[in-house]
Amino acid sequence: MTWNIPNILTLLRLLAAPGVAVMFLYFARPWADWFALILFVVAASTDWLDGYLARAWNQQTKFGAMLDPIADKAMVIIALLVITGFSGMNPWILLPATLIMFRETFVSGLREFLGDTAGTLKVTKLAKWKTAAQMTAIAVLFSTGAFETYFNMAIEGMDQATFDGIRAGTIEDEGGVMWKLNGMQTSWWIGIVLLWVAMVLTVVTGADYLRKATPYLKDE
Repeated sequence: MTWNIPNILTLLRLLAAPGVAVMFLYFARPWADWFALILFVVAASTDWLDGYLARAWNQQTKFGAMLDPIADKAMVIIALLVITGFSGMNPWILLPATLIMFRETFVSGLREFLGDTAGTLKVTKLAKWKTAAQMTAIAVLFSTGAFETYFNMAIEGMDQATFDGIRAGTIEDEGGVMWKLNGMQTSWWIGIVLLWVAMVLTVVTGADYLRKATPYLKDE
């Protein structure tokens, strides 16, 4: 194994994956949501940085090529498990999350089975867009969790008539209920749209990998 800056960044991204879930064990919400979001965004940014540095400094290694997709998949799968759990198994999140996790597991198994011929499943440009869509959607949905916590804290103990009055504008919004509600709803819809886009890209790229691997799966 070659230890250079690109490989170290990739390893740190891999270690950050479980750290996203750990945030919810040691911090109360919404701090846990913000810390998980910051850790996820910082770690996700290294996905571009380590590849750029490896090419710019001519430090591309087999170890880095092996570890990079593992780190990406670990980050995505663990973050999706956290988001799905806190969403109360919302079907708008559960369905795309399930398909994404299924595809990532399937492709990983396919690469392992192919062994030396796994080079036929090189990462395509569409697969890179898939990863970008996944990570962006996850980041936005983490912010949704924070807004939701702020909103629930703002309306705690508030009766329905007061809430309706604030929404109608007849009662002054001293607690900032509306910006918290708008932040929650806006980030949720943006996150959901991005997650479904990521799901489509995930399924398409997964089918493409299976097509390329099919000749190597036939018995002689």
